Amino acid sequence: MSDTYVIGVDIGTQSTKALVLDASGQVVSGHDIGYAPSTPRPLWAEQDATVWLAAVRDAVAGAVERARAKVPGLRPADIAALCVSSLYGGSGVPVDANGEPIHPCLIWMDRRAEMQVASVRRDIDMDRLKAITGNGVDSYYGFTKMLWLRDERPDVWARTNQLLPPNAYVIRAITGATAVDHSSAGNIGGIYDLAARTWSAEMLAALGIRRDMLPERLVGSTEVVGGLSARWASELGLAEGMPVVAGGVDAAVATFAAGAIEPGHHVAMIGTSMCWGAVTPSIDARHGLVSFPNVVNADRDLYAFGGAITAGAAVTWFKTQCCDVPNHPASLAALDAAAAEIRPGSDGLVFLPYLMGERSPIWDARASGSFVGLSLFHTRAHMYRAVLEGVAFALRHNMLAGADAVGTLEEALTVVGGAARSDTWLQIIADVTNRPIRSIAQNVEAALGAGRLAALGIGLQSLGHARWHDLDDRATPDASAVEIYNRQFEIYRGLYPSLKPSMHALHLPDG
Repeated sequence: MSDTYVIGVDIGTQSTKALVLDASGQVVSGHDIGYAPSTPRPLWAEQDATVWLAAVRDAVAGAVERARAKVPGLRPADIAALCVSSLYGGSGVPVDANGEPIHPCLIWMDRRAEMQVASVRRDIDMDRLKAITGNGVDSYYGFTKMLWLRDERPDVWARTNQLLPPNAYVIRAITGATAVDHSSAGNIGGIYDLAARTWSAEMLAALGIRRDMLPERLVGSTEVVGGLSARWASELGLAEGMPVVAGGVDAAVATFAAGAIEPGHHVAMIGTSMCWGAVTPSIDARHGLVSFPNVVNADRDLYAFGGAITAGAAVTWFKTQCCDVPNHPASLAALDAAAAEIRPGSDGLVFLPYLMGERSPIWDARASGSFVGLSLFHTRAHMYRAVLEGVAFALRHNMLAGADAVGTLEEALTVVGGAARSDTWLQIIADVTNRPIRSIAQNVEAALGAGRLAALGIGLQSLGHARWHDLDDRATPDASAVEIYNRQFEIYRGLYPSLKPSMHALHLPDG
């Protein structure tokens, strides 16, 4: 047979997905492997990197096996490339000289580095840091997590040869080659020069992070890092030497999968967290968004985003704590249907989704979740709808900051991730943002984007080819609901400043 295929892999916070795709982007097969991050203390979140590596192995091998069942005569050589997208890995994986992990990776939702944030604000010229990196300082950023490892785990720091983002760690393991893509490097913040597209010697020196702990090789997301080793080719059922493409940060890769490649295109990825991101040629860090080179046209465009730490995670929390059978499909469908019957605004109930502190635009690790307006009248369905509305308000809050930071946005908003499976939630998002909502028909997000990056990397596709996705129109704003949400959003936005002193007073210590 002569058909050519590629594999897209997305390493997520709670699962890894692998897809086998044909040259036109159609999904041939897929396989998912689930897991959970470790949260050993309040506001800590980490992962053993070997969990990711095992999940990639099992997901890819499973997807390849299923592809063989669907495509008679499929040979290892017919699968021409593999690309790895991954969650934002925060500190990166500390590895020794042999590439073996020596400490868990402090992932994006980890908030332990508050003392390091305070020291950066005290000792570093913040205007200079923002001008060089396009980003600010918060315990979200990887460079503050690196400083925590330096300060609190000096034995680990002394033994660390390099700090690798999750996709770079996995690619090194399966190819023996080391490189960091520009999106993952830029998302570390603090130590990456956004204009020069390289590590910042000035900021590394100011922060006390050794340059040799960061890989020398920085690459575009479509660049081939290395060839698949013989051992891994055997384990995965693929050809030895098959090109492995760098990939990038999952939010930007999912945005690319949704067809966002030009300035003004914007997408909300609502999974465990919420990331709203837009393509833009420039950024003003004073507006509080995160920015880094985009996964395509990286020399020209940035991906700028804001987001909530707990979006789907807040929904999962509510379902787990407040449902009789938390994960039963019938229970979830009934809860969604009941929420759809509640009037917009949840009859005066507002939820602040700050269950792990919050990222943009408030940047406060000590912010906490709240139901405000609760009464005996309210039901579980009211509370569930208020959670969905609270995440939608957080999305709107970030979009307002984004409009100031990146300029004019495309009218329609594309939503990908778990939220796209709920018509109720999508209608709420349409009404809160006053924008028509679209979603990807295939509903495979970042793994699909990684597959196309693989195809671009080996010249199987170009950006000028037809898009690898279909967009479905899902929701249109309802004028009466928009009016209600406009009023309630102003209440939502005023609650955090009012409650901040109490949130901080109630904040749980790390120990």
